[in-house]
Amino acid sequence: MVISSPRPQVDPQPRTVTILGSTGSVGCNTLDLIERSLDDYQVVALTAHSSVDLLAEQAGRLRPQLAVIGEQDRYGELKAALSGTGIEVAAGPNALVEAAMRPAEWVMAAIVGAAGLAPTLAAIQRGSIVALANKETLVCAGALMMAEVTRHGAMLLPVDSEHNAIFQVLERERPEVIERIILTASGGPFRDWGRETMAQVTPEQAVAHPIWAMGAKISVDSATMMNKGLELIEAHHLFAMPEAQIEILVHPQSVVHSMVAYVDGSVLAQMGHPDMRTPIAFTLAWPARMAAPVERLDLAAIGELTFEPPDPARFPALRLARQALSAGSGAPTILNAANEVAVHGFLEGALGFLDIAAVVEKTLNALPANAPNTIEDIWELDREARHVARDAAGLPAS
Repeated sequence: MVISSPRPQVDPQPRTVTILGSTGSVGCNTLDLIERSLDDYQVVALTAHSSVDLLAEQAGRLRPQLAVIGEQDRYGELKAALSGTGIEVAAGPNALVEAAMRPAEWVMAAIVGAAGLAPTLAAIQRGSIVALANKETLVCAGALMMAEVTRHGAMLLPVDSEHNAIFQVLERERPEVIERIILTASGGPFRDWGRETMAQVTPEQAVAHPIWAMGAKISVDSATMMNKGLELIEAHHLFAMPEAQIEILVHPQSVVHSMVAYVDGSVLAQMGHPDMRTPIAFTLAWPARMAAPVERLDLAAIGELTFEPPDPARFPALRLARQALSAGSGAPTILNAANEVAVHGFLEGALGFLDIAAVVEKTLNALPANAPNTIEDIWELDREARHVARDAAGLPAS
């Protein structure tokens, strides 16, 4: 189950919050909710990778103690943009970790990719409530991260709509009554396309998700269904569920966000209009609930909800993710690193759409999945996998 401290009482004081990755889709949606309830929240730190202008604008509105830009060489730009505000400014990977270590009760971990691992771990080790929107963190280092959650008495709340849905309907105190969990997937923009047509997909087509508004990398992962493979691995760690008890169904309407099946035949689902502010609001106000300005679900207007199994020929990424989870040890770390390299190559126009899964498979087959025992082991395996993936893809060394 999701490892946590005892359910806390609702504190009448403003909740202190830090947002790691405030300029991305999840970060912007989080700030939208906070700015609608300013009396209830106090922002401690905001971070971004490279979006100096947007970060400075956000910091000017929310007045955090600290604003951090991940790209070290953009420190001067951010410093100048926030001159005279009294907001502390920092830059670089170590500064991201420092932001996560500031004393905030609640931390949104929304840095995309393996870059989010160290800051998220720092927030966990401080015993924070961590709203986890970075699935790669658990994919790369699930066993280590969950052990740290237990050791430091942190609380891990899933922000992904699928895992958040499961969290809401899961009987966490009685795992023996759970038969399986069912992750739903929109199927992305190419759900009905043949492979010959998919081979011609452009980056512009791949990032145009039919339902959700997401960043480029996550949108491509949705189009390949690698996002669902990563969520499978994440669900295994979050809910201590064996791979065989995690099912995936394509649900194009994206209304049923996921389901839990119980031993008595009951299936409980969490439903809602597809808007990331709903799961974010659930974690931001937890253990209470807060109002969110999302469109209300009208089932009569929708009229029909459909479900189908994913096509393994169109979406080999799901097979690769299941193989990596079954292999265990370092295989999920390799999977994630190779996928990040391949997606970047595709977005840069250096790889075809179908090459993404092919590069991941070549990398998995080329490297022994040695068990990482420390975060440093994970970083080393991640670096090695990226090198092999770039070679497999014919990309230049970084």
